[in-house]
Amino acid sequence: MAGVADVRRRVLMISGAIDTTEHDISVSVNLPEPGRWQVIKSETNLTDKTWVAMQVVTDEDSTFVNDADTLVLSRQFSKSFMTPDQRRLTFYDGEVRPGEAVLKVYSLDAGGRKPTYSYSRYSPIATDTAEQSQQTLDELISNGMKQRPVIELIVPVTVIG
Repeated sequence: MAGVADVRRRVLMISGAIDTTEHDISVSVNLPEPGRWQVIKSETNLTDKTWVAMQVVTDEDSTFVNDADTLVLSRQFSKSFMTPDQRRLTFYDGEVRPGEAVLKVYSLDAGGRKPTYSYSRYSPIATDTAEQSQQTLDELISNGMKQRPVIELIVPVTVIG
């Protein structure tokens, strides 16, 4: 994974790939300064599973921005859910198949220069019925995804602008 921070526009762009289904990914970035950043994140699904939901959880010093002027979207997922404390954001109602890329856009209020956030993905269990998968997905959106073993990444960020 690699990132670019555009200081003038306050945009952080990160791209990369994920090739594990058994781990969550913890991402740390070095920002040029704390504050509000629009995050544009793209990653390719290099696993053999279809992702039907993705969850992002911030560290204790950061929150997602939830106001009328802020864009929260994903090209692959038509819905999103943010917790009232603005620390967990879940994208759902869509899919990312093996080999496809996913694009997510949201804003982050970083309390420091080194925010950390973790990504989890949900893939339905092949033996579950459609109703079981939907029930599991509904529970994951409401209660959050259980944390799995974590792979920690420090993403290099190039500063421009």
